[in-house]
Amino acid sequence: MNNFQMYRHIMSPGWTLGWVWAKKEVIWSMVGAQAVDQGDCTKFKGNIPHCCKKNPTVVDLLPGVPYNQQIANCCKAGVVASWGQDPSAAVSSFQLSVGRSGTSNKTIRLPKNFTLLGPGPGYTCSQAKIVRSTVFNSPDGRRKTQALMTWNVICTYSQLLASRYPTCCVSMSSFYNPTITPCPTCACGCRDKKKCIVSDSKLSSVVGIHTATKDNTPLLQCTQHMCPIRVHWHVKTNYKQYWRVKITITNFNYRLNYTQWTLVVEHPNLNHITEVFSFVYKPLTPYQSKNDTGLFYGIKFYNDLLKEAGPEGNVQSELILEKNANTFTFKEGWGFPRQVYFNGDECMMPQPDEFPGLPNAAHTNLITVPKLALFWLLMFLALH
Repeated sequence: MNNFQMYRHIMSPGWTLGWVWAKKEVIWSMVGAQAVDQGDCTKFKGNIPHCCKKNPTVVDLLPGVPYNQQIANCCKAGVVASWGQDPSAAVSSFQLSVGRSGTSNKTIRLPKNFTLLGPGPGYTCSQAKIVRSTVFNSPDGRRKTQALMTWNVICTYSQLLASRYPTCCVSMSSFYNPTITPCPTCACGCRDKKKCIVSDSKLSSVVGIHTATKDNTPLLQCTQHMCPIRVHWHVKTNYKQYWRVKITITNFNYRLNYTQWTLVVEHPNLNHITEVFSFVYKPLTPYQSKNDTGLFYGIKFYNDLLKEAGPEGNVQSELILEKNANTFTFKEGWGFPRQVYFNGDECMMPQPDEFPGLPNAAHTNLITVPKLALFWLLMFLALH
């Protein structure tokens, strides 16, 4: 399984792959993964297959399993990095021995109805398609062997299929305006308003608060936006040739830690980014003439894990960007991002007319000559 998505990864609890056998195939054995359900194997005496189900469901093995159950690129609990983060970790492999399937490319039938959960819904898989047979090189590179048959299945992701509502939102603030632009009200839907937890309540009294459910149902902190994730963009400082931005990602879900999270920001000044603190930054250039999109993610073993809601449920970074005299301005919300994506899902943005704007110019209070003369007359009388 290769993940070619630049900024969408498969996080814990990992992928789940399923299909339907074309005939009466069984899985005799597996390495690198396992079938969730063995099924009815009563027809077999002595040697019992690993799985006899017509529609097997396969999951990755956990790290640390015995070596005789492993193969290359397996056993990561189903976690697969995005291509933009780490291409070498954007692959997951397993191997199975299939019985009752035939022994030639004329008797083997392709499985059908492939499904992929990564870890939730959203993926739609194509039918298997026969492609050019895979060629394997020997370790010394002097011999090649060819597979009996190779087929490909392509799975694509849709945020609309994954969720009816957005899963994150964006709030904004700036040093030149005291008003904070919050996430839009009910940005992620207020369907769970009665099931949320007030932040100052006694969390220890809630049963199963930190226990993940099979359907990944979130347990959210009560907010006006009701989003699991909020990304806050703060225009922090204005220098002569540079300006500084602070980014804060906050987790409001008590049931989920976000592993290997990713953040994508679109802003026209990212083509002049000078320094990034605490996050790893990579430019994304879908168009060669336009370098305005950046990929951010956590530093390994430092902040690549966004913890559940609470005092430690946030990660922060600051950016320093160089000013371009021809384009730079703080007017009309130019200093704020155009689009923001968290873990590949587009976040709900405030309306453009709600972006923090420059404060209105103070009214000039001109002191006229008669007023000034009256002031000095009053001061003279007061002193005498």
